[in-house]
Amino acid sequence: QVQLVESGGGLVPAGGSLRLTCAASDLTFSTYTMGWFRQAPGKERELVAAFSWDGQTTYHVDSVRGRFTISRDNAKVYLQMNSLKPEDTAVYVCAARRDSNYGVTNPEGYNYWGQGTQVTVSS
Repeated sequence: QVQLVESGGGLVPAGGSLRLTCAASDLTFSTYTMGWFRQAPGKERELVAAFSWDGQTTYHVDSVRGRFTISRDNAKVYLQMNSLKPEDTAVYVCAARRDSNYGVTNPEGYNYWGQGTQVTVSS
């Protein structure tokens, strides 16, 4: 049973940093693309960053490029978030996908999801 468990969220002032961690069980990273999505109240779920299954490619949405960095090791995926802004406030969710006809940014293409961790950035 694949499980994804996020940690590291919290309340930080604007300009601060957080590091989110996604711990995966029963999942081989070399066969899954891993993504971090976020969802704010009243907004659609948005892919923030992704790390390809082969470890060769990363994706960061324009609004976080240069501030957020996705990385992984053998068992965890990380999202380092620097220079946080109030508009980054959301629930951040880790997700995993295998082969899919959906584009990498489409939540429909992801097979497994964590429960999410709240990130709140105060102004």
